Order: sequence, then structure tokens, then C-alpha cells
Amino acid sequence: MVLIQWYRLSPAIAWADSAVHLLLLAFAVLLIHHNLSYYRPGKGRYVFVISYSTVLTGLWLAAATCQLKYFFHLDTVYAQWLNQSLPVHFIIGWLVITGMGLRSLAFYDMVEQREDLARKETSERLSREAELYKLRQQLQPHFLFNSLNSINALIAIRPQEAREMVLRLSDFLRGTLRREDQQWILLPEELQYLQWYLDIEKVRFGHRLSTEVVAQAGTDTLLMPPMLLQPVVENAIKYGLYDTTDAITITIKAWVQDNMLYVQVQNPYDSALQQPHRGTGFGLSSIRRRLYLLFARQDLLETSCDDLIFTTLIKVPQPHDKSNNN
Repeated sequence: MVLIQWYRLSPAIAWADSAVHLLLLAFAVLLIHHNLSYYRPGKGRYVFVISYSTVLTGLWLAAATCQLKYFFHLDTVYAQWLNQSLPVHFIIGWLVITGMGLRSLAFYDMVEQREDLARKETSERLSREAELYKLRQQLQPHFLFNSLNSINALIAIRPQEAREMVLRLSDFLRGTLRREDQQWILLPEELQYLQWYLDIEKVRFGHRLSTEVVAQAGTDTLLMPPMLLQPVVENAIKYGLYDTTDAITITIKAWVQDNMLYVQVQNPYDSALQQPHRGTGFGLSSIRRRLYLLFARQDLLETSCDDLIFTTLIKVPQPHDKSNNN
């Protein structure tokens, strides 16, 4: 319309001029957008984009001008207008192409950052899962070593109990294999798994070891990481029974509060009677590490000693989507 009003050119020339310039400009914009998806220099990228846009603008304007002059070479008025409008066309074309180039550069940088972040998160997740798997697998030889020592001690003096302990150990390990690929299990399943472990220890200690397990209403649908309680109870047995001949009771309580599962393990403990043990320190430290890897929190394991009772409190936040955690 500007061509028609200012230079009284025919509508055909006006539309042809617009079409050629816009189509070639669209091609130039697509070209710089496509090229930047394959090559973006690490340094001086903005200088590169501006330089590339300038060259591309020159090529676009030259191609459009040559085509229009070829088709309308007989129209001297249009040819004069075309020559006079070259600076305006160049500025407009350069702004459009450079703007698209900078926008494409920012877009691909953002995509690359997202991909880098996704790779980093995947790497961290795989590393975390590998460490969790390693911690869970360490429970097997750690517990198995202690159980075999107990069986070895019973073989000579109480062979029948040693045989019973072997059978219970077999049941325990079979249950462990069924849970190997599970990240979460229900609390009743964990308590059943714990009971298999306690059955083994009761063969070893007989009447000296008794347990009291109390799970309040509403906890049967709560989830927790598998094999989390066994190291705690093993720790309770170690420090509650090893240095005394008295019978003891280990109390295990579970309740829910504010969508958080609380599991408390209590055992008698007298520091005056304790003898130094050559343990690995694996029990509570492994639980603390597993909880941190799962929830990124350091406050989910608490221990205290009051009135000769040692208390271990584990807090397990419940996952939001429980349907996808097994």
C-alpha cells in the first residue's frame, strides 16, 4: 500500500515486492535458526550471530533485489524506488534476522541447559540408587556373618537349636530376595520380615530375649524402605544382651502423625556394663545414610538414652504417590 500511495505503482508490483522480500526473509530466518541448532561457538557467540546475520541480510537483500529487477526491469519508477529503499530494507531485514538469531541462540542454550540438568539429575539419581542398593546388599553379609557365628557356637552344645536356626535363616534370606527390587514396602511386611529375624535371635538367646511389637491403627497402609528396622533391632540386641545375663524386652512401636510414619525401638542399656565391641558401626550409620539419600534430610533418625533405656526413633515421610513406589 505504501508503494501505491507514494509512487503510484500497480498493485501487482506492490504485492510481488512484498511476497519476494517476505518469502526470502522467511527462508533466511529459518536458515539461521536451523544452523544455530548445529553450531554455536563457545566464545564470542553473540559476535558470531551478529556477523552471520549481517552476511545473511546482505545475501537476502541481494537475492530479492536481483529477482525483482529481473521481473520488473521495464518499470523505471519501481527500479528507482527499489534502489532508494535498499538501506531501509537492509535495516529492517537485519533487525528481523538478528532478532531471530539471538532468540534461537537463547532457545538452544536453554535446551542445552535443560539437557545438561536432566543428565546431571539422572546421574545423581543413578548414583543415589547404586549407593542405596549397596547399603541394602551390605545388610546380607553383615547379618549372615553374625548368624553363622551364632550357629557355629550352637552346633557343639545345642545341635537341635543350631539346626532350627539354619532353617529360620533360610526363611529369612528367601524373604530378603523377594524384597530385593522393592524400594518401598508396607509396614506390616517390614514387621513380618523383622519377625523372621527375631525368630533367629530367639533361638540363639532363648528366654533371655523377648519382644513387644505395637503398631497403632492406621499404620497398616504406610510405606517404608525395606530392611530398615533389622539393623536397629540388631543394635538393640547387641547392646542390650551381650553384656548381661538378665532377660530383656525390646519394645517396637509404630504410629502415624502428620503423614509421617514413626517407628520407635527401645532396649535396656547400661553404659557402666558395656564392654568395647569390635563392630563395624554399620547399623545406625547405614540407616541414617539411607534416609538421607531418600529424603535429603538429616533429622529422620534420633537416638537418646534415659533411665537406662536406649531409644531409637525413625521417621519416614510418606511418598505423595503411593501407587508408583513398589
